[in-house]
Amino acid sequence: MPGSEVTVRFPAAETVPVEVLLAQVRGRLETGDERVRAFLAAFGRRLLRPALARRHPELGSLGFFLRPSELARTVEGLGGEHVRVPRGLVFHVPPANVDTVFVYSWALSALMGNRNIVRLSPRSGPVAGVILDTLHEALAEADPVIGATQRIVSYDRDDAVTGALCAACDLRVVWGGDDTVNALRRHALAPHARDLVFPDRSSFAVIQAAAWSGAPGAARVRAAEGFVNDAYWFDQAACSSPRTVFWVGTASDCDAARADFADHVARVLGERGWGVDAAMAVEKRVAAYGLAADGVAERVEFRGNALADVTLVEGAAPPRRWLGAGTFAHARIGALAELGALVERRDQTMTHFGFAGAELDELARGLAGRGVDRMVPVGGALSFHRVWDGVDLPTEFTRLVTVTR
Repeated sequence: MPGSEVTVRFPAAETVPVEVLLAQVRGRLETGDERVRAFLAAFGRRLLRPALARRHPELGSLGFFLRPSELARTVEGLGGEHVRVPRGLVFHVPPANVDTVFVYSWALSALMGNRNIVRLSPRSGPVAGVILDTLHEALAEADPVIGATQRIVSYDRDDAVTGALCAACDLRVVWGGDDTVNALRRHALAPHARDLVFPDRSSFAVIQAAAWSGAPGAARVRAAEGFVNDAYWFDQAACSSPRTVFWVGTASDCDAARADFADHVARVLGERGWGVDAAMAVEKRVAAYGLAADGVAERVEFRGNALADVTLVEGAAPPRRWLGAGTFAHARIGALAELGALVERRDQTMTHFGFAGAELDELARGLAGRGVDRMVPVGGALSFHRVWDGVDLPTEFTRLVTVTR
């Protein structure tokens, strides 16, 4: 461990040995600490500035999540007969390909009163840099306890650093896939510490064909815009972004609705100028035609480089791997209940259009935890909630103390 260093990116830029980093993270917070709430709210307001939100819409969603009323609702939802206290030191390992995930995880943990160390990948994109700049702006007006208890760091793969952070933490939060989870689990935790992991996930959309065709034009435009947001904000690499679209209804209804849906999505992409670079376009074509070569797809259609639609052979298992930004597999089913035979445990988010609440409740009960942790309307795939992957995060970030009076 001696000589192993990390680059601190928040609250101050410096390079320090990992043992110094651990010694620096001190201070006492309470669950729902007002000082943290004030800091997060100030940070969120800055993310909602119109110029910034227009350039990076995903940051607008993050700012909305951090509004004071939502923070208050999260804290108030923790009431009960026990006393809630922070878990301690939380070590977060977020993915490199979704720049905003680390903020949701860290913010909820900080709100619960924890000291936090977030390992931000050196490969993180430009949005991560914008987030860090905005955090520094908010820090200038924050209580000093924020700078004393919170750290965001970067370092290249270094088993000594990772091992030291894992050994010191009370909770390890790992995002980013099966390989990342398995790699981190090679590093021992203290006997009392716990893991909270978010492995590989896949998501899909389901659309009632007759409802789509019968919806007013404005509703279909909004849904197409929402679908594009769900899929394209993070190049379809987010765990909650749809990769397969299931059409529910008769063959003729589904064909008509799907053609109209594709026209709407293509129009939104054209209006926004959403493009895909040449290398990605080639990768998409290789992946899509590969499905055809494997006998999984019966038709492949491209609308420029941005949109690729793959029609699956009847009865084929939907592909769950990433096929390239803007590549969607399509399949038809006769009724919503038929998803029960197709869903797997790795399936996370189901975005939906055209179904009644009772139908969705019945499907959720029928799946009985075998897959699908979220059912949200089309356009809501990337909306973060305190309950994620079926886990109540604020609850996981706290401990309960029994006090008998």
